[in-house]
Amino acid sequence: MTAPVIRTRGLVKDYGRTRALAGLDLEVQRGEVYGFIGPNGAGKSTTIRILLDLLRPTAGEVEVLGQAPSQGGPAQRARIGYLPGELALVGRLTAREHLHHLAALRGGRGVERIDALAERFTLELDRPFRALSRGNKQKVGVVQAFMHEPELLVLDEPTSGLDPLLQHEFLALVRETAARGATVFMSSHVLREVETVADRVAVIREGRTVDVDSVQSLRARAGQRVALTFAQAPDPAPFAALAEIRDATVDGNTLHCRLHGEPDGLLKLAARQRVTRWTARDLDLEDLFLDLYRHGPNGADAEVPDAR
Repeated sequence: MTAPVIRTRGLVKDYGRTRALAGLDLEVQRGEVYGFIGPNGAGKSTTIRILLDLLRPTAGEVEVLGQAPSQGGPAQRARIGYLPGELALVGRLTAREHLHHLAALRGGRGVERIDALAERFTLELDRPFRALSRGNKQKVGVVQAFMHEPELLVLDEPTSGLDPLLQHEFLALVRETAARGATVFMSSHVLREVETVADRVAVIREGRTVDVDSVQSLRARAGQRVALTFAQAPDPAPFAALAEIRDATVDGNTLHCRLHGEPDGLLKLAARQRVTRWTARDLDLEDLFLDLYRHGPNGADAEVPDAR
């Protein structure tokens, strides 16, 4: 098996008395799209900055493309495409000038893709940065991250400021990038985007990895939201007692619950009364994410943070 493209073990980062990372473990394989999710303050951006040697860890181990970021130097960074969460693009320089300058720093790599990517994302290359909207600055960031076809893409909130059509175009670009064998490490608050393109997802909480699994497995674990309407108001207690049922509540004549596992027990119990209507829908990654934060990694109740 090939070595991971990203590997961290027991990664710790302290800012004075504040611990941003508290023993973070990650392992990202070559060619996969890896989602990295968590609310503000969970440690996502700190992790990304350590991977890029913009910060040094307090303790623990980190390797990117087979070596420590502090040892990789310009040769390692040339193999990486980075889109930061906040782009500092100001002044009279145009997007074209900026992108051609970056290509020159990389020995000319990517210069031939600038126009095509700019057209794809409707970026006006000859307007100065000071005249660009936030969305257009984000387009510049997307182009500079992808244009040299790096081995590893590190993307921090990559669709921030993009309109829905360009968000869709961006996700298509991520799929194309993974299809050519590159690795994509993507941090985002837009969980549906991560669910759409990621092979695996890591959920981070208070500087630690809470869960890592394939999107398919995580979605299956999230279960289903079920609503059963009866001719008369049901007693929620027998339903709540079923091992595969969570959060059973009654609103009028309708029982609402979450189903984890097979529906056999629920249907048999419901069949003892007259059912007039029922619905069931699969829950998505956002539901599981909130569940992990609500109950914590060990099932203990916890305050749910703003996950937007």
